[in-house]
Amino acid sequence: MFRLLIVDDEEIITDALYDVFCELMPEQLDVCKAYSGEEALDWMSRTRIDIVLTDISMPGLSGLQLVERIQDYWPRCKIILLTGYNNFEYIYKAMQMHHVRYLLKTEGFEKIKETVRKVIKEIKQSHLEQYLLEQTDEQRLGYEFVAQGDFMRHVLERSTLACEDKLRLTSEFEQLNISLHPMEDVYLVLANIEYSPKTSYSQRSNTLVRVRLIWDQHLYKQLHSIGIVDRYGGLVWFVQSRHSHQRTLSQLFKYMEGSLELIQEECLDSLDLKIQFTISTDFTQWEDITKKYEKLRQSQLLRVGGDYREILKEYADTDKNVKSGMQSYQKIELLTSYLEGNREKEFFIEVKEIQSYAECRHYSQMMEGYFSIALVLYSFIQSNGLDKTFLNTDKLLKLDEHSYLSEGYDYLNEVAKEIFRQKQNESKDRASLMIDRITLYIEDNLSADLSLVRLAEIHFFNPSYLSHLFKQEKGINLSEYIDRCRLRKAKDLLQNGNLKIREVSQLVGYHTAHSFTRFFKKSTGQTPKEYREGLSQML
Repeated sequence: MFRLLIVDDEEIITDALYDVFCELMPEQLDVCKAYSGEEALDWMSRTRIDIVLTDISMPGLSGLQLVERIQDYWPRCKIILLTGYNNFEYIYKAMQMHHVRYLLKTEGFEKIKETVRKVIKEIKQSHLEQYLLEQTDEQRLGYEFVAQGDFMRHVLERSTLACEDKLRLTSEFEQLNISLHPMEDVYLVLANIEYSPKTSYSQRSNTLVRVRLIWDQHLYKQLHSIGIVDRYGGLVWFVQSRHSHQRTLSQLFKYMEGSLELIQEECLDSLDLKIQFTISTDFTQWEDITKKYEKLRQSQLLRVGGDYREILKEYADTDKNVKSGMQSYQKIELLTSYLEGNREKEFFIEVKEIQSYAECRHYSQMMEGYFSIALVLYSFIQSNGLDKTFLNTDKLLKLDEHSYLSEGYDYLNEVAKEIFRQKQNESKDRASLMIDRITLYIEDNLSADLSLVRLAEIHFFNPSYLSHLFKQEKGINLSEYIDRCRLRKAKDLLQNGNLKIREVSQLVGYHTAHSFTRFFKKSTGQTPKEYREGLSQML
């Protein structure tokens, strides 16, 4: 989904354009509006913007000045300068700017719509062309990827040891052509890729190179980064800003979140690949990378739901007194993470590995493997109040009730399958509850800002995921649902003869009566005045 921001100090123009584009392609275009350059910059700091349609002549921050600021936030953003002035100086300046085109207001709505469609098509086409051009670099990048990956995996797993000597670290970076700076803190991003079960090892390797190309295409102008494959087959990126003095942590966080949405979409479109990202909430020192990475992995494993579109955030520490030296319990912790995070496939792979490992060894190790799994299942059942569903939970901890150890493992697998089945149902119920909460908020706040970005901020989603989840649960677009609520409320309010039409429009979220009238007539075939008069005649 692309995001369009309309900027004009004349409210009637902004609102009219907003209404036009909300109806143009609701599945592909999320539309926002601002009445000043300063308000536009606020949008830029909150979310990714792909296209800006802005007036040139505005008080305060002009359109040309806004363009320069926009490209600091989102350098790939396309800008359409809209003005009523046929002035050569404006045209000349616009022509000198990257990703900027010029359009006269007098050319009308159809021309503006046509231009926005062309820009969207260009964005999609540029992604494809860039991808094809960079395919020739895949082999070279593949060799470099391996060399850098070996060293960076060493850093990832033993950062305290690998990074204590900064001079040696600097030398290693230079020899391996690693663009990061060992004296500056680093930001981590973890990616989980959903492969088809039939994907071969070589296909996975090629896919990882292509994902890295797409990443670089979107981020190399603003960030230094290197991505490696971790021991679990996921991707880990080490990130630093090219302009550290120009990008705060908050700005970097928003920039990463917005850019990763585009990378997800492009990976799905060009590679038919689902990829989920988990991102840090702060920078970390090189010596502490191993701890940060483990924390991100836990955050990923403990995710709620299974939709890859959600950009996951690093979980906050809940217990500062937990010690990190619990190596003997790693299997239990990993199984617990998979179970809590609803990672059914990974859970059963781990169970199979534990069983295979145990069966090749001494009986005591076979028992240890069984009880490790049984303890995880038993603890989950007790802590989640499922003991009424699983009536004989004590059997989990009684190995002698099974004729053979393999029979015991079969029993563990059956219990685990039933837990995951119930969790899947709970996940669906939880999504429904979340959407119900959002719909209630919409109905109670029709006069407030109900943009997709704002609703996502309030309810702690990223916008694209919220849009997808709402459509999945309700069967209609979020914008369509909001329009229905506003129309229903407007009809109720119009029955009150004491309210002016201007007051009704404001109560349902329209700042100008003109925009409200156009919306109401399109929805009902009548103006608000005609609708009210019709009600009077019926009485």
